[in-house]
Amino acid sequence: MKSIACIADSGSKAQETYLKLAKTHAFVSVDKADALIVLGGDGFMLHILHKYMGSDKPIYGINCGTVGFLMNEYKDGDLLEIINSAKLTHLHPLQMTAKTSDGQEATAIAINEVSMLRQTSQTANLKIDIDGKTRMESLVCDGVLVATPAGSTAYNYSVYGPILPLRSNILALTPISPFRPRRWRGALLDHKAKLKITVCQPKKRAVSAVADFIEVRNVSSVQISEKRDIQINLLFDHGHSLEERIISEQFTH
Repeated sequence: MKSIACIADSGSKAQETYLKLAKTHAFVSVDKADALIVLGGDGFMLHILHKYMGSDKPIYGINCGTVGFLMNEYKDGDLLEIINSAKLTHLHPLQMTAKTSDGQEATAIAINEVSMLRQTSQTANLKIDIDGKTRMESLVCDGVLVATPAGSTAYNYSVYGPILPLRSNILALTPISPFRPRRWRGALLDHKAKLKITVCQPKKRAVSAVADFIEVRNVSSVQISEKRDIQINLLFDHGHSLEERIISEQFTH
């Protein structure tokens, strides 16, 4: 890689880092770049990954936020050398196809997870089909989500879902505050599984569907499957790969 574009969040730390890097590096426009540098936090990175998902350009994040799970730590040196020595990680997102109560259909992509959440004080009542077979007739809950390995340490983990190794080819199906069946804690699914989650009584028990940050309200059913023909290319410093971070997350207190 010979040319780099740099995209910075509006936060003060990201802007300061951009100005520092611009003094020693000749950045080009995104369309002319071989790779992208992203300055910000995980939320900003997620938006950038969505925006440039079809470009196939490798993306190297520098943490200017808080957690920075998808980012690398800032270090002095030649950015081209740093990027060319970084490890490339490939991610495949999920595709959500949601049908609404009024017959509309919306499609969205999720890198972390697709979640279904109750919209009112009424609990959601959901039927779960996997590969055309009904696995659960009624899940009464606040919601349910399907997480990728890369997203398994995010919302999924906060609702007690499992952390998945990056190359496990597994998806996590995790309930959110399940009421009935009370002790159901979710399932591990092959990454090729095709899910359909149907909202029972959608008018009485309204549910929204969210693919990362893209929300569709008043859904009647949602289909979820891995989008294997989309590949996201992330760069990580050696010794701090996404695989290593996911493993390490399981041993933190």
